[in-house]
Amino acid sequence: MAKILVIDDEHAILETLEMFFNESGHQVFTADTGQRGFTLFCQHTPDVVILDIRLPDENGLDLLSRIQARALLSKVIMITAFQDMETTIQAMKRGAYDYVHKPLDADVVEKTVNRALRVLEADRSVPGPGDVVASKKPEAIVGRSDQMRNIFKMIGLLCQNRAAVLIQGETGTGKELIAREIHKNSQFLKKPFVTVDCSAVVGSLLESELFGHEKGAFTGATNIQKGKIELAGNGTLFLDEIGELPLSLQGNFLGFLQRQKYMRVGGQQQLQSRCRIIAATNRDLFAMVNGGQFRQDLFFRLRVVTIQVPPLSARLNDIPDLVNHFLQKINQQLSTDVSKLQDGVMNRLQAHTWTGNIRELENVLVEAVVRARGSVILLDEIEDILSVNIPGPETGPATYSLPHMEKKHIQSTLDQLGWNRTEAARRLQISLPTLRSKIRKYGIQPADSTSST
Repeated sequence: MAKILVIDDEHAILETLEMFFNESGHQVFTADTGQRGFTLFCQHTPDVVILDIRLPDENGLDLLSRIQARALLSKVIMITAFQDMETTIQAMKRGAYDYVHKPLDADVVEKTVNRALRVLEADRSVPGPGDVVASKKPEAIVGRSDQMRNIFKMIGLLCQNRAAVLIQGETGTGKELIAREIHKNSQFLKKPFVTVDCSAVVGSLLESELFGHEKGAFTGATNIQKGKIELAGNGTLFLDEIGELPLSLQGNFLGFLQRQKYMRVGGQQQLQSRCRIIAATNRDLFAMVNGGQFRQDLFFRLRVVTIQVPPLSARLNDIPDLVNHFLQKINQQLSTDVSKLQDGVMNRLQAHTWTGNIRELENVLVEAVVRARGSVILLDEIEDILSVNIPGPETGPATYSLPHMEKKHIQSTLDQLGWNRTEAARRLQISLPTLRSKIRKYGIQPADSTSST
């Protein structure tokens, strides 16, 4: 028999969970306020606390912190009707065992409590204290599918340590965003976040890119150059497309991971760095190891913690949230106001294959916003866009980039207004100097030689 404390301001939930767990043989205590709940917690030291985030007298996350400060082994399961990334990460950072959503599913709650009790039993069998884990933004990670909730939880768990992380997933799934969230939610968030795209640097120059070089180390090395490892300092070094790291360089990088020491190219002095390593790849590193293209020891060194990012096709139910998020972002960046979808658009988006994943979805929405003639995205416009063989991110990324779409939007507006820049600036909701600057930046030209000022 376990002791379970339920803290929620909905009396129906209190009564239901009390009856449900009493029938299972557990002792149940209930409270409808944070203060009452904390008093019961201190009196009875429950095994499991089921805690609502929204309480009438206190934020559940703050109460979670108070409970965790007691340094007890009680497992706290957060519940809420609000499903977003920030609260999930905060709950996990503050030491929540798990996070479930309303409306509550009895089977899910029971399984979560039973798992918590099994973990608690294991915790108590080991001497010493248990481990405590310590507004929508334009680049937020969006999703409420089980896969994404698990990723949010993992981000929260990774925030209090420097464990190496390997993020695997197809191109366009948001691997760098996950890496940045791990960094931004860590205690090292004020330290640098430095990115190296291993596929974008010529192999012969990548060693210098990573480790830096001394003056005279090679032809053209006229000055000392700090490498990305040195620039990362005590922050995070994000290695994108780690599978492209040349085999000849993998040994040197492995040596750095093992000793946290390195030398600049052409140097004699050992330097030290405690930067966290987060690597990402869209390739099958295990297959590369078997094929002799990637060192096995480096592979295991990198994958201390692995995050597998699902393709968009595996989480189609996240598309409505993603669409809402991207429309807000696009409207802000393009100074547009397209926020509505014609009936059938969402179903059509959820029926698409999305081989380019989230990046493709964003690009399609950018095109749809630019083509919109009002505040509504029409189904036939989406059909037209999706019927085009959109180039993949590696074969034509600029075609549907935001800068390209902005250029098209400005060009179209100017052409419609006979190149009346003053009226165009008003329509675009930007200043006339800004419009002129963008015309120069994008090299926009009128169809003929006559234009108004």
